[in-house]
Amino acid sequence: MQSHAPGLSDPSPLTHSWPLFERDHRFDLGGDFRWTGEAVDQALDERLLANQALGAWDCDLADNRLTWSPGVYDLFGLPRGASVSRDEALSLYAERSRAALDRLRAHAIRHRRGFTLDVELRPADGGRRWMRIVAAPVCAAYQAVRLQGFKRDVTCEYR
Repeated sequence: MQSHAPGLSDPSPLTHSWPLFERDHRFDLGGDFRWTGEAVDQALDERLLANQALGAWDCDLADNRLTWSPGVYDLFGLPRGASVSRDEALSLYAERSRAALDRLRAHAIRHRRGFTLDVELRPADGGRRWMRIVAAPVCAAYQAVRLQGFKRDVTCEYR
């Protein structure tokens, strides 16, 4: 995976995009994950992702409704279980990261491809954080209906 240092002119070339047949490889975190196309399994996060600065997430593309595991709330500096709209979540991204995410997200949905992207956050509880997003669409009848994946704190890689 290619990582980009802050200040580069294009933080997210489409080389971060990957085909869906690589999903198992990209999502392999040393656990046995069974993606069902449903929203995030909260119990999965509690058992396997606890204390890893990592969380699972899901976005229903019909209405952009977000489902986050506790680890994602922690990354964004928000209270666990709070109702968060996609627009509210995007407001916590640094401008360049938000633009890069929008571009890769649209590409992933249109072409049914996964992506990996490092983004800069301004968490609600203050400070600055770098987060790696690994995402893949869930498709029905050759149409992306959800995006889901993992978010991980990678701030230490940017110090």
